[in-house]
Amino acid sequence: MCNTKARAKIFKQPHESFGHLEIEIPEPDNEEIIVQITYTTICTSDLHTYYGRRKSPSPGILGHEIIGKIVKLGQHIHSDYNGEKITTGDLITWSVYAFDPDNLQAKRGIPQKSPGLFKYGHQTILNDSPLSGGFATHCVLKKGSSVFKLSTELLPSEAAPLNCTHATVAGALRLAGDIDNKNVMVFGAGMLGLSACAMSKERGAKNVYAADINPERLSTAKKFGTSETFIASLSKTEIIENLNGEDIDIVIDTTGNPEAMALGINLLTLGGVAVWVGAVYNAPKTQIDAETIVRNILSVKGLHNYTPQDLATAIEFMNSCHKKYPFKELVGKEYSLCELDTAFKTANTGIHHRVGINQNL
Repeated sequence: MCNTKARAKIFKQPHESFGHLEIEIPEPDNEEIIVQITYTTICTSDLHTYYGRRKSPSPGILGHEIIGKIVKLGQHIHSDYNGEKITTGDLITWSVYAFDPDNLQAKRGIPQKSPGLFKYGHQTILNDSPLSGGFATHCVLKKGSSVFKLSTELLPSEAAPLNCTHATVAGALRLAGDIDNKNVMVFGAGMLGLSACAMSKERGAKNVYAADINPERLSTAKKFGTSETFIASLSKTEIIENLNGEDIDIVIDTTGNPEAMALGINLLTLGGVAVWVGAVYNAPKTQIDAETIVRNILSVKGLHNYTPQDLATAIEFMNSCHKKYPFKELVGKEYSLCELDTAFKTANTGIHHRVGINQNL
Protein backbone atom coordinates (compact mmCIF):
# COMPACT_ATOMS: atom_id res chain seq x y z
CA MET A 1 0.00 0.00 0.00
CA CYS A 2 1.88 3.03 -1.28
CA ASN A 3 -0.25 5.70 0.34
CA THR A 4 -0.54 5.31 4.12
CA LYS A 5 -3.14 8.07 4.51
CA ALA A 6 -6.86 7.95 3.81
CA ARG A 7 -8.89 11.06 3.07
CA ALA A 8 -12.57 11.60 3.80
CA LYS A 9 -15.28 14.24 3.64
CA ILE A 10 -17.04 14.74 6.97
CA PHE A 11 -20.73 15.49 7.48
CA LYS A 12 -21.06 17.74 10.52
CA GLN A 13 -24.59 19.09 10.45
CA PRO A 14 -27.32 19.76 7.88
CA HIS A 15 -26.51 22.31 5.16
CA GLU A 16 -22.96 22.85 6.45
CA SER A 17 -20.04 22.36 4.06
CA PHE A 18 -18.32 19.01 4.37
CA GLY A 19 -15.21 18.96 6.50
CA HIS A 20 -11.96 17.21 5.69
CA LEU A 21 -10.33 14.29 7.47
CA GLU A 22 -6.96 12.72 6.87
CA ILE A 23 -6.15 9.58 8.83
CA GLU A 24 -3.71 6.68 8.80
CA ILE A 25 -5.03 3.61 6.97
CA PRO A 26 -5.20 0.95 9.67
CA GLU A 27 -4.09 -2.65 9.50
CA PRO A 28 -7.10 -4.97 9.29
CA ASP A 29 -7.73 -7.44 12.07
CA ASN A 30 -8.32 -11.09 11.20
CA GLU A 31 -11.97 -10.54 10.18
CA GLU A 32 -11.66 -7.16 8.44
CA ILE A 33 -10.99 -5.95 4.90
CA ILE A 34 -9.40 -2.66 3.85
CA VAL A 35 -10.98 -1.34 0.65
CA GLN A 36 -9.83 1.45 -1.62
CA ILE A 37 -13.08 3.07 -2.76
CA THR A 38 -13.38 3.57 -6.49
CA TYR A 39 -16.93 4.89 -6.87
CA THR A 40 -19.83 6.03 -4.70
CA THR A 41 -23.26 7.28 -5.71
CA ILE A 42 -25.26 9.81 -3.71
CA CYS A 43 -28.37 8.02 -2.49
CA THR A 44 -31.61 9.85 -1.72
CA SER A 45 -31.16 8.96 1.94
CA ASP A 46 -27.80 10.79 1.88
CA LEU A 47 -29.68 13.85 0.67
CA HIS A 48 -32.32 13.41 3.38
CA THR A 49 -29.54 13.44 5.99
CA TYR A 50 -27.56 16.35 4.58
CA TYR A 51 -30.62 18.54 4.11
CA GLY A 52 -32.03 17.79 7.56
CA ARG A 53 -34.96 15.56 6.61
CA ARG A 54 -33.62 12.66 8.68
CA LYS A 55 -31.07 12.25 11.46
CA SER A 56 -27.75 10.47 11.14
CA PRO A 57 -24.82 10.24 13.57
CA SER A 58 -22.38 13.11 13.21
CA PRO A 59 -19.65 13.91 12.65
CA GLY A 60 -19.61 11.06 10.17
CA ILE A 61 -18.80 9.92 6.65
CA LEU A 62 -21.94 9.57 4.55
CA GLY A 63 -22.28 7.36 1.50
CA HIS A 64 -23.25 3.70 1.38
CA GLU A 65 -23.73 2.94 -2.35
CA ILE A 66 -20.07 1.97 -2.68
CA ILE A 67 -17.74 -0.23 -4.67
CA GLY A 68 -14.00 -0.60 -4.23
CA LYS A 69 -10.90 -2.74 -4.57
CA ILE A 70 -9.42 -4.85 -1.82
CA VAL A 71 -6.07 -3.55 -0.63
CA LYS A 72 -5.65 -5.74 2.46
CA LEU A 73 -7.44 -8.85 3.72
CA GLY A 74 -7.67 -10.05 7.30
CA GLN A 75 -6.02 -13.42 7.79
CA HIS A 76 -9.34 -15.21 8.27
CA ILE A 77 -10.98 -13.82 5.10
CA HIS A 78 -10.59 -16.02 2.03
CA SER A 79 -13.89 -15.94 0.14
CA ASP A 80 -16.99 -13.83 -0.45
CA TYR A 81 -20.63 -14.49 0.48
CA ASN A 82 -21.00 -16.89 -2.46
CA GLY A 83 -17.89 -18.84 -1.53
CA GLU A 84 -15.84 -17.35 -4.37
CA LYS A 85 -12.19 -16.75 -3.55
CA ILE A 86 -11.25 -13.11 -3.09
CA THR A 87 -7.83 -11.51 -2.98
CA THR A 88 -6.04 -8.18 -3.14
CA GLY A 89 -7.11 -6.14 -6.17
CA ASP A 90 -10.56 -7.68 -6.52
CA LEU A 91 -13.48 -5.31 -7.09
CA ILE A 92 -16.19 -5.81 -4.46
CA THR A 93 -19.38 -4.48 -3.01
CA TRP A 94 -20.82 -5.28 0.41
CA SER A 95 -24.04 -5.13 2.39
CA VAL A 96 -24.78 -1.76 3.94
CA TYR A 97 -24.47 -3.28 7.39
CA ALA A 98 -22.35 -5.72 9.39
CA PHE A 99 -24.12 -8.04 11.82
CA ASP A 100 -23.73 -11.01 14.12
CA PRO A 101 -25.32 -14.04 12.40
CA ASP A 102 -25.96 -15.71 15.76
CA ASN A 103 -28.27 -13.01 17.12
CA LEU A 104 -32.01 -13.57 17.39
CA GLN A 105 -33.10 -11.16 14.64
CA ALA A 106 -30.67 -12.69 12.16
CA LYS A 107 -32.01 -16.14 12.96
CA ARG A 108 -35.55 -14.83 12.40
CA GLY A 109 -34.53 -13.79 8.87
CA ILE A 110 -34.25 -10.04 9.45
CA PRO A 111 -30.50 -9.48 10.02
CA GLN A 112 -30.89 -5.83 9.03
CA LYS A 113 -32.61 -5.33 12.40
CA SER A 114 -29.88 -6.98 14.45
CA PRO A 115 -28.92 -5.27 17.72
CA GLY A 116 -25.69 -3.31 17.53
CA LEU A 117 -25.84 -3.10 13.75
CA PHE A 118 -22.84 -1.41 12.11
CA LYS A 119 -24.18 0.56 9.13
CA TYR A 120 -21.84 1.93 6.49
CA GLY A 121 -22.41 5.61 5.85
CA HIS A 122 -24.33 5.92 9.12
CA GLN A 123 -21.61 5.91 11.77
CA THR A 124 -19.88 8.64 13.72
CA ILE A 125 -16.13 9.01 13.24
CA LEU A 126 -15.82 9.36 17.01
CA ASN A 127 -15.17 5.65 17.49
CA ASP A 128 -12.43 3.11 16.82
CA SER A 129 -13.40 2.68 13.15
CA PRO A 130 -13.89 6.09 11.52
CA LEU A 131 -13.43 4.88 7.90
CA SER A 132 -16.98 3.60 7.48
CA GLY A 133 -18.55 5.64 4.66
CA GLY A 134 -18.38 6.01 0.92
CA PHE A 135 -17.26 9.62 0.63
CA ALA A 136 -13.69 8.74 1.41
CA THR A 137 -10.73 7.11 -0.28
CA HIS A 138 -10.85 4.00 1.91
CA CYS A 139 -13.28 1.97 3.98
CA VAL A 140 -12.73 -0.65 6.68
CA LEU A 141 -15.15 -3.58 6.33
CA LYS A 142 -16.03 -4.97 9.74
CA LYS A 143 -16.54 -8.55 10.83
CA GLY A 144 -20.04 -9.64 9.83
CA SER A 145 -20.07 -7.77 6.50
CA SER A 146 -21.45 -9.71 3.54
CA VAL A 147 -18.92 -9.18 0.75
CA PHE A 148 -19.46 -9.89 -2.95
CA LYS A 149 -16.88 -10.05 -5.72
CA LEU A 150 -18.04 -8.05 -8.74
CA SER A 151 -17.64 -8.63 -12.44
CA THR A 152 -15.39 -6.09 -14.10
CA GLU A 153 -17.88 -6.03 -16.99
CA LEU A 154 -20.14 -3.82 -14.88
CA LEU A 155 -19.54 -0.09 -15.17
CA PRO A 156 -19.03 1.74 -11.86
CA SER A 157 -22.30 3.62 -12.43
CA GLU A 158 -24.11 0.29 -12.78
CA ALA A 159 -22.41 -1.40 -9.84
CA ALA A 160 -22.36 1.28 -7.11
CA PRO A 161 -26.15 1.35 -6.42
CA LEU A 162 -26.31 -2.44 -6.13
CA ASN A 163 -25.90 -2.60 -2.36
CA CYS A 164 -28.75 -0.18 -1.65
CA THR A 165 -31.21 0.46 -4.47
CA HIS A 166 -31.19 -2.87 -6.28
CA ALA A 167 -30.80 -5.03 -3.19
CA THR A 168 -33.78 -3.28 -1.59
CA VAL A 169 -35.87 -3.94 -4.69
CA ALA A 170 -34.81 -7.59 -4.70
CA GLY A 171 -36.02 -7.76 -1.10
CA ALA A 172 -39.33 -6.12 -2.02
CA LEU A 173 -39.95 -8.64 -4.77
CA ARG A 174 -39.09 -11.47 -2.38
CA LEU A 175 -41.84 -10.22 -0.08
CA ALA A 176 -44.24 -9.79 -3.00
CA GLY A 177 -44.03 -13.51 -3.75
CA ASP A 178 -44.70 -15.11 -7.11
CA ILE A 179 -44.78 -12.42 -9.81
CA ASP A 180 -44.97 -14.66 -12.87
CA ASN A 181 -47.83 -13.58 -15.17
CA LYS A 182 -49.06 -11.01 -12.64
CA ASN A 183 -49.59 -7.28 -13.06
CA VAL A 184 -47.32 -5.00 -11.04
CA MET A 185 -47.85 -1.30 -10.32
CA VAL A 186 -44.76 0.62 -9.20
CA PHE A 187 -45.25 4.00 -7.52
CA GLY A 188 -42.25 6.25 -8.05
CA ALA A 189 -39.95 6.25 -11.08
CA GLY A 190 -36.78 7.20 -9.26
CA MET A 191 -33.86 4.79 -9.07
CA LEU A 192 -35.76 2.38 -6.80
CA GLY A 193 -38.84 2.46 -9.00
CA LEU A 194 -36.97 1.92 -12.25
CA SER A 195 -35.13 -1.01 -10.71
CA ALA A 196 -38.47 -2.43 -9.53
CA CYS A 197 -39.92 -2.11 -13.03
CA ALA A 198 -37.01 -3.89 -14.71
CA MET A 199 -36.67 -6.58 -12.06
CA SER A 200 -40.42 -7.29 -12.12
CA LYS A 201 -40.31 -7.62 -15.89
CA GLU A 202 -37.41 -10.08 -15.63
CA ARG A 203 -39.33 -12.07 -13.00
CA GLY A 204 -42.05 -12.74 -15.58
CA ALA A 205 -44.64 -10.06 -14.79
CA LYS A 206 -47.44 -9.92 -17.34
CA ASN A 207 -47.54 -6.12 -17.25
CA VAL A 208 -45.49 -3.58 -15.32
CA TYR A 209 -47.02 -0.14 -14.74
CA ALA A 210 -45.33 2.94 -13.29
CA ALA A 211 -46.82 6.04 -11.66
CA ASP A 212 -44.96 9.25 -10.86
CA ILE A 213 -45.60 12.99 -10.66
CA ASN A 214 -42.74 13.68 -13.09
CA PRO A 215 -43.45 13.13 -16.82
CA GLU A 216 -39.73 12.98 -17.64
CA ARG A 217 -39.21 10.14 -15.18
CA LEU A 218 -42.18 8.31 -16.63
CA SER A 219 -40.62 8.66 -20.05
CA THR A 220 -37.45 7.04 -18.66
CA ALA A 221 -39.54 4.25 -17.12
CA LYS A 222 -40.54 3.13 -20.60
CA LYS A 223 -36.93 2.00 -21.08
CA PHE A 224 -37.15 -0.23 -18.02
CA GLY A 225 -39.86 -2.69 -18.94
CA THR A 226 -43.09 -0.79 -18.30
CA SER A 227 -46.24 -1.54 -20.30
CA GLU A 228 -47.91 1.77 -19.42
CA THR A 229 -47.20 4.81 -17.25
CA PHE A 230 -49.51 7.09 -15.27
CA ILE A 231 -49.27 10.56 -13.81
CA ALA A 232 -49.65 9.99 -10.07
CA SER A 233 -52.29 12.69 -9.70
CA LEU A 234 -54.82 10.53 -11.55
CA SER A 235 -57.65 9.04 -9.53
CA LYS A 236 -58.27 5.35 -9.01
CA THR A 237 -61.08 5.47 -11.56
CA GLU A 238 -58.94 7.21 -14.17
CA ILE A 239 -56.13 4.68 -13.78
CA ILE A 240 -58.48 1.71 -13.96
CA GLU A 241 -60.04 3.07 -17.15
CA ASN A 242 -56.61 2.94 -18.79
CA LEU A 243 -55.69 -0.58 -17.64
CA ASN A 244 -57.69 -2.19 -20.46
CA GLY A 245 -59.45 -4.58 -18.10
CA GLU A 246 -56.29 -5.73 -16.32
CA ASP A 247 -56.19 -6.09 -12.54
CA ILE A 248 -53.33 -4.97 -10.29
CA ASP A 249 -51.96 -7.93 -8.35
CA ILE A 250 -48.92 -6.32 -6.75
CA VAL A 251 -48.10 -2.74 -5.78
CA ILE A 252 -44.58 -1.65 -4.90
CA ASP A 253 -44.36 1.81 -3.35
CA THR A 254 -40.98 3.53 -3.46
CA THR A 255 -42.27 7.04 -2.73
CA GLY A 256 -43.23 7.02 0.94
CA ASN A 257 -46.02 9.40 -0.06
CA PRO A 258 -49.18 8.69 2.00
CA GLU A 259 -51.55 9.46 -0.89
CA ALA A 260 -49.64 7.18 -3.25
CA MET A 261 -49.61 4.35 -0.72
CA ALA A 262 -53.35 4.68 -0.11
CA LEU A 263 -54.05 4.76 -3.85
CA GLY A 264 -51.97 1.65 -4.32
CA ILE A 265 -54.04 -0.22 -1.74
CA ASN A 266 -57.25 0.83 -3.46
CA LEU A 267 -56.00 -0.37 -6.85
CA LEU A 268 -55.21 -3.90 -5.70
CA THR A 269 -57.38 -6.77 -6.82
CA LEU A 270 -58.61 -9.55 -4.53
CA GLY A 271 -55.71 -11.18 -2.71
CA GLY A 272 -53.31 -8.47 -3.82
CA VAL A 273 -50.04 -7.56 -2.12
CA ALA A 274 -48.60 -4.13 -1.42
CA VAL A 275 -44.92 -3.79 -0.52
CA TRP A 276 -43.77 -0.46 0.89
CA VAL A 277 -40.08 0.51 0.82
CA GLY A 278 -40.15 4.30 0.48
CA ALA A 279 -41.53 5.44 3.84
CA VAL A 280 -38.21 5.98 5.63
CA TYR A 281 -38.75 9.55 6.82
CA ASN A 282 -41.43 11.46 8.71
CA ALA A 283 -44.59 12.12 6.70
CA PRO A 284 -48.32 12.58 7.36
CA LYS A 285 -50.15 9.41 8.38
CA THR A 286 -51.33 7.12 5.60
CA GLN A 287 -55.10 6.77 5.56
CA ILE A 288 -56.19 3.20 4.80
CA ASP A 289 -59.71 1.79 4.91
CA ALA A 290 -59.49 -1.34 7.08
CA GLU A 291 -62.64 -2.77 5.48
CA THR A 292 -60.90 -2.70 2.08
CA ILE A 293 -58.00 -4.70 3.51
CA VAL A 294 -60.28 -7.27 5.14
CA ARG A 295 -62.90 -7.75 2.42
CA ASN A 296 -60.35 -7.87 -0.41
CA ILE A 297 -57.97 -10.12 1.56
CA LEU A 298 -55.04 -7.79 0.94
CA SER A 299 -51.54 -7.99 2.37
CA VAL A 300 -49.39 -4.98 3.21
CA LYS A 301 -45.69 -5.61 3.81
CA GLY A 302 -42.91 -3.21 4.71
CA LEU A 303 -39.20 -3.55 4.03
CA HIS A 304 -36.36 -1.55 5.50
CA ASN A 305 -32.98 -2.43 4.01
CA TYR A 306 -32.57 -6.05 2.94
CA THR A 307 -30.91 -9.42 3.61
CA PRO A 308 -27.52 -10.45 2.21
CA GLN A 309 -29.27 -12.91 -0.10
CA ASP A 310 -31.26 -10.01 -1.57
CA LEU A 311 -27.96 -8.35 -2.51
CA ALA A 312 -26.82 -11.61 -4.10
CA THR A 313 -30.05 -11.65 -6.12
CA ALA A 314 -29.57 -8.03 -7.18
CA ILE A 315 -26.03 -8.70 -8.38
CA GLU A 316 -27.21 -11.69 -10.39
CA PHE A 317 -29.90 -9.51 -11.97
CA MET A 318 -27.46 -6.75 -12.89
CA ASN A 319 -24.91 -9.18 -14.29
CA SER A 320 -27.50 -10.66 -16.64
CA CYS A 321 -29.45 -7.50 -17.52
CA HIS A 322 -27.08 -4.52 -17.45
CA LYS A 323 -26.95 -4.45 -21.25
CA LYS A 324 -30.72 -4.80 -21.58
CA TYR A 325 -31.68 -1.81 -19.43
CA PRO A 326 -29.81 1.54 -19.45
CA PHE A 327 -28.89 1.72 -15.76
CA LYS A 328 -25.58 3.36 -16.70
CA GLU A 329 -27.52 6.40 -17.95
CA LEU A 330 -29.09 7.02 -14.54
CA VAL A 331 -25.89 8.51 -13.13
CA GLY A 332 -26.19 11.84 -14.86
CA LYS A 333 -23.16 13.63 -13.45
CA GLU A 334 -19.84 12.71 -11.88
CA TYR A 335 -17.58 14.64 -9.51
CA SER A 336 -14.34 14.05 -7.68
CA LEU A 337 -14.31 13.56 -3.92
CA CYS A 338 -13.02 17.09 -3.35
CA GLU A 339 -16.09 18.42 -5.18
CA LEU A 340 -18.56 16.74 -2.81
CA ASP A 341 -20.34 19.96 -1.80
CA THR A 342 -21.09 20.76 -5.43
CA ALA A 343 -22.10 17.15 -6.06
CA PHE A 344 -24.71 17.28 -3.28
CA LYS A 345 -26.15 20.52 -4.61
CA THR A 346 -26.47 18.95 -8.05
CA ALA A 347 -28.00 15.77 -6.64
CA ASN A 348 -30.55 17.75 -4.63
CA THR A 349 -31.96 19.37 -7.78
CA GLY A 350 -33.52 16.03 -8.69
CA ILE A 351 -32.46 16.40 -12.31
CA HIS A 352 -30.45 13.17 -12.17
CA HIS A 353 -31.45 9.82 -10.70
CA ARG A 354 -27.96 9.57 -9.25
CA VAL A 355 -24.79 11.65 -9.05
CA GLY A 356 -21.52 9.76 -8.82
CA ILE A 357 -18.31 10.38 -6.93
CA ASN A 358 -15.53 8.99 -9.10
CA GLN A 359 -12.20 8.54 -7.33
CA ASN A 360 -10.39 8.57 -10.68
CA LEU A 361 -11.36 12.17 -11.44
